[in-house]
Amino acid sequence: MDIGGTLAKLSYFEPTGITAEEEQEVVEGLKSIQKYLTSNATYGSTGIRDAHLELKELTLFGQRGNLDFIRFPIQDLPTFSKWEEIKTSQHCKRFNGQAECYHFANASEPERCQKMPLNLDDPYPLLVANTGVGVSILAVHSKDNYKRVTVTSLGGGTFLGLCSLLTGCESLEEALETASKGDSTQADKLVHDIYGDYERFGLPGWAVASSFGNMIYKEERESVSKDLARVTLVTITSNIGSVARTCAVNEKINKLCLLETLRVSIRSMNLLAHALDNWSQGQLKALFLEHEGYFGAAGALLGLPNFS
Repeated sequence: MDIGGTLAKLSYFEPTGITAEEEQEVVEGLKSIQKYLTSNATYGSTGIRDAHLELKELTLFGQRGNLDFIRFPIQDLPTFSKWEEIKTSQHCKRFNGQAECYHFANASEPERCQKMPLNLDDPYPLLVANTGVGVSILAVHSKDNYKRVTVTSLGGGTFLGLCSLLTGCESLEEALETASKGDSTQADKLVHDIYGDYERFGLPGWAVASSFGNMIYKEERESVSKDLARVTLVTITSNIGSVARTCAVNEKINKLCLLETLRVSIRSMNLLAHALDNWSQGQLKALFLEHEGYFGAAGALLGLPNFS
């Protein structure tokens, strides 16, 4: 299990094809937990098993089995931990040969934007940005040569916290769903609201000049309540794009792998890809991983033999 500041993530390995003798060795409590975890896609009102990410028939610690991925808000951890006591002492090669890495082609053109697989067999150098509660960016030059280059407190936790205050959203999924339906252009002050187009300085009219900038006007505040989640998401992703671009220039790296909370929805991924494309003028490529968010939990699972 990987217990973050916003979400707790669980990677659960379920062996298949075990012998009758091996099955008898499994305690009844573990059997009931296994049945509960693998037969449900949701747990209570907020827990989710990402069934589309399940890895079937992979080899882990010499056994064949399935690897499941479950997440839930950190505030629900006490409830979850009442019955979740999994003791498994079972190595995972590359995820079943599936393309783990992808990017968005034409990120700045919504009508042409599409998800594309990407070969990351030779990944170095790259920046890694964990956009969880806050944002931490690392420059990774090789497997053993890496350093943290910057942090910002404006991350996924900021997005969820502001959405909870501004819109009453009670979960990350609800906040992202609300953001996907909103329009940020009325609440944000755009370049064309001030200058018109300012192309000679590289500022198109549609670019955001001031996040929430139009909220100084009472008449604007009265008409944008349903759009505030979208404004918040655009604000956070744009800030991440700006910070990442600065790191990329300083470190002379043109690849950025984004991990964690804000990646949960297609909308947030598109906005992050768009922000990076815009701030770097196409020089910095945003990369995403299919099982991001679960690598901490999977790493803990793989490390079990070292602690047994």
